Amino acid sequence: MEIKFSEQKLKEVNELISHYPEGKQKSALIPLLHIAQGEFGGWLDTPVMDYVAEILNILPIEVYEVATFYTMFNMKPVGKHLLEVCHTGPCMLNGSDDIIDYIKEKLGIGPGETTADGMFTLKPAECLGACGYAPMMQLGKTYREHLTKEKIDKLIEELRTQSSN
Repeated sequence: MEIKFSEQKLKEVNELISHYPEGKQKSALIPLLHIAQGEFGGWLDTPVMDYVAEILNILPIEVYEVATFYTMFNMKPVGKHLLEVCHTGPCMLNGSDDIIDYIKEKLGIGPGETTADGMFTLKPAECLGACGYAPMMQLGKTYREHLTKEKIDKLIEELRTQSSN
């Protein structure tokens, strides 16, 4: 399979790159990786990162260094629903470890694993900047806050129902 942005995404990429001076297009790397991750299945395979390097006229290793450093980029396939549970200080003090353990038990997966049906991936996350709502998780572009086992049960059921419709 050839790795290539859709025509619409390529326009978006070129517009993004145009905001940076010639020779400084590497500055567009992080937003370009977000676009690539969205366009190519929710994760960054090596050929995708190589394609990004080619577009930006930089070495592939420069892309790998950034993509593997930031936890917002997925280096392997993820489920349809990525459950990113914050596990840093304030969330941990408010029970995030219990929430992670409950999700592991309920879905039968460990951190970084995906359910056999491809629906859910559990990913412990570093601080998501919502300490006042601990324990919390990021689910796509939304936060789920003040998590409890009951809220996790309801959320998983909602996501399964949405996916079956």
